[in-house]
Amino acid sequence: MELTQFIATRREALLVGDYSTYRAQLSRQLLALRKRLGRATPKREKFAKRDVTAEDVGSNHEFAHLLLLTSERAWAHAMYMKASHSEGASGKGITGSTRSHIISRLAKAAKIAKELLELLGNREASNANDDGVLEARAYHATLAGSEEFEKQSEGQRSADNQSSEKRWEPCLRHYSEARVIYAAFYEKTKKEVFKDILAGTVDPTIRYAAYQAHLSRTIAISTIAKRYFASDDEELVRMVQQLDQYALKDKLEPKSEDEKKSSPQEVPSSVTWRGRKANIVDASIGQALASVTTAQGRLSAHLKSNPSAPSREQAAAYDDVLTAAQDAADATKRATDELEKERVDEGDPRMQDLRVTSLRVNYDLVSWRVGRNRVLIGEKDGLTFTAQRSKQPKRPRRDGTTYPAKEEPRSRKLARLRERVVLYDATIQSINSVKDLRGAMRDASFVEELDSKAAYFRALKCVNISYSHAMLGSHLNALALLSRAKGLLSAALPTISQQSPADIDAPPTLHVLTSTAEAVDKHVSALLSRAHAIVEMHKLEENARVAAEKHMTSALPLVQNLNAFPTPGVQVDLKNLVQYPPKIQPVPVKPLFLDVAWNYIEYPGRKAQVATNPAAPAPADEKMVNGVDEKPQEKKRGWFGFGR
Repeated sequence: MELTQFIATRREALLVGDYSTYRAQLSRQLLALRKRLGRATPKREKFAKRDVTAEDVGSNHEFAHLLLLTSERAWAHAMYMKASHSEGASGKGITGSTRSHIISRLAKAAKIAKELLELLGNREASNANDDGVLEARAYHATLAGSEEFEKQSEGQRSADNQSSEKRWEPCLRHYSEARVIYAAFYEKTKKEVFKDILAGTVDPTIRYAAYQAHLSRTIAISTIAKRYFASDDEELVRMVQQLDQYALKDKLEPKSEDEKKSSPQEVPSSVTWRGRKANIVDASIGQALASVTTAQGRLSAHLKSNPSAPSREQAAAYDDVLTAAQDAADATKRATDELEKERVDEGDPRMQDLRVTSLRVNYDLVSWRVGRNRVLIGEKDGLTFTAQRSKQPKRPRRDGTTYPAKEEPRSRKLARLRERVVLYDATIQSINSVKDLRGAMRDASFVEELDSKAAYFRALKCVNISYSHAMLGSHLNALALLSRAKGLLSAALPTISQQSPADIDAPPTLHVLTSTAEAVDKHVSALLSRAHAIVEMHKLEENARVAAEKHMTSALPLVQNLNAFPTPGVQVDLKNLVQYPPKIQPVPVKPLFLDVAWNYIEYPGRKAQVATNPAAPAPADEKMVNGVDEKPQEKKRGWFGFGR
């Protein structure tokens, strides 16, 4: 019958209106349904009550909807009065006839829901299955628990532990029954409607009732529900265990690695943050952290099994981790707000542990957000940028040939770079939001670490913006951006290299590996040198253009000046490569070598010209010049027989 889905669909009207609007809508639906079923009282006739029987429900399920709508209208009436007469400044809550009227409307809603449960209990006549009976029982337990809640909610907490637990026990029993049934349905079907009911109504009410009953906050909500569940009802226990065999007991230890990753983790009792250990003072925080660990294992397994998946698909795998991390942050905030309402001093150990836990949980939430952005940006955190291939049409050409590959248009490239810049801005904003957490600014090393990570992503942002300027021809702007990126990386590298090492195979988070930062710095240095060279070349071309306008170009053909590189400011005239048609010019038949310095240079193997002195004795040893014995040589003559 899907009674829960039917009620949840009707309650969607509360998203756009109040309880009064919802009640009026239910009245209109009831009238239309009575007319359709033939149960409407005609005009000018006396009303005659006609009860719904199990045979009616078996023949047409809309009779069950008739009872559901009637019960919902009574519940909406009670909620409307409660919202209208909200708690005033006195802090005593709703009292007097208004409170009695609210309780009577809830009692009527619970009574009609119980009638539906009894009708569905007649399986032969109503043709109901176990799931329909369980949904009706959970719905009745929710309304009966709301009635008991309003009976005891006086706005003040009693100091007597035993009397408080006894007074709140009926409320806890009803909501525990609803909690176990809805949790079993969610475990089996994984429908969001059951999860929304648990998170929006059942779990907060159980937590408040447990607080009023003086139960410890360290006790998990699931443990409280199992403790107050009606285990003596054998039929109810049988139907619940058919849905989920572990609904009323703990799960077995997983044996394989896959089971360990997908199974719920053990609830932690403490957290560690930068060398400091803090106890978990609220069980809901521990359960949320266990859910984060489970989701993290599934994320790691998914990324390892699909390494070549598209970036959007990999980023979608982060949704479960982000949801669990957000639940942990919300649970920590609720626990902190409760202690603040009790006016607990900041020096209390519970408050100190909550502050440390809050900082750790919120940092992890930001870390997973940044990791998701890094996956969306692409490989190497968007350090490189390559053109994408355009999609080929599925239909071939008429002549049977394939379509030529088209280059990605520049507008599409700029759009992708713009998307990257938006992700970088979101990442930097998320990192800076950590500083707003209470206690974060007191840790100087932690703040320095955050600044270094923000500088790392700012550098990558500058690199991607430089790519867009290079595409548009603004190479000077690209050079300035790359110089800025190099400065940011130089300032961030020393702090990043001092961080504790992390698992390389772990999913991307806020943690930046030292090897990754060094590779980025090396690549940016190469891009900076390249951009500098391009700017210099464009400067030379600009100077050459100005020189050409001022007629400063060389007049000789290029073929006659190949041994000289063009000087800056002189443009090569591509129209003056050779002289054509060639002009008649005198050229030497043979090369002429005029050695006019022959008589003044000492060449190896040539005897020096020394003045002869007849009176001087002959030397004992023969003089050596350059390691060669000096021998008399013949006097050389010129080309035409003349002496030199």
